[in-house]
Amino acid sequence: MRYIGKLYRPPSEAHSYILQATIGCSWNHCTYCDMYRDKPVFRFRPLEESLEDIAQAAAEFGPRVEKVFIADGDALVLPMDYWEPILKAVHLHFPRVRQVSCYATATNILEKTPAELAQLRELGLTLLYMGPESGDETTMRRIAKAARPKGAEGQWLYDSHAEAARKAHTAEMKLSAIFLLGAGGLERSAEHAAGSARLATDMDPEYLAALTLTVVPTTPLAARAEQGRFELPPIEGLLTELRTLIDQARPTSALFRTNHASNYLPLAGKLPEDRERILATLDGALSGEIPLRPEWARGL
Repeated sequence: MRYIGKLYRPPSEAHSYILQATIGCSWNHCTYCDMYRDKPVFRFRPLEESLEDIAQAAAEFGPRVEKVFIADGDALVLPMDYWEPILKAVHLHFPRVRQVSCYATATNILEKTPAELAQLRELGLTLLYMGPESGDETTMRRIAKAARPKGAEGQWLYDSHAEAARKAHTAEMKLSAIFLLGAGGLERSAEHAAGSARLATDMDPEYLAALTLTVVPTTPLAARAEQGRFELPPIEGLLTELRTLIDQARPTSALFRTNHASNYLPLAGKLPEDRERILATLDGALSGEIPLRPEWARGL
């Protein structure tokens, strides 16, 4: 297998085979993110290379592969004449595969037709990871979640993520929605948390996750922080945001996780079934009764 630059995947894909079918992120302007800044020119990997990598991975550990993650940043942007042969090859070479997933932006989903999404699902693309990071329109604009479409007004970022989620669900794809504690800064902490809970409700994902913002040097957000234009909430404030998200989000049935290494408090359960238990654990952490992950153990 050939990998270019740093490679990222969701925590739940730790044991997946990762196919790097795209290089970088087609957007790559989110102010907090440096994941793909070492790959400033986004490109599709040549299809023949992706197919060669699948064949090589199959020769090495094909019977053991049950999950495949298609990288890099928003691989759903690939056109159908790439996706179709890749997905067919995955299912041909990995007989035990039960899940194929990738990162996706709202724009990626909205640019695909309903028929294309349905075809992708039929070919075996089963799970999309979406990171709106916030449901507060002001915060979403400040962290540059997407370019403003011509003529777009009002809650266009919020609405585009909600619409994309509905469109993916219509195609019978599962969604994992990711929100970023601290993304609103100290200034909009409450609005960010409440907005995130609303968007989590409207997106109604099967999986819901929270990560904690790290201000990474060299990013535009780090420059804002150095200028005094952004301040990360203290740990108590971050946990309060998490409490609001859990308390107010109303997904139909979502597996909730804060198992990413950036978080101070690992939590897990189903929403709504385990809401009160999760909140009790969180309240224990806020009161100091439950220890938090130490700084040295946190990371991206």
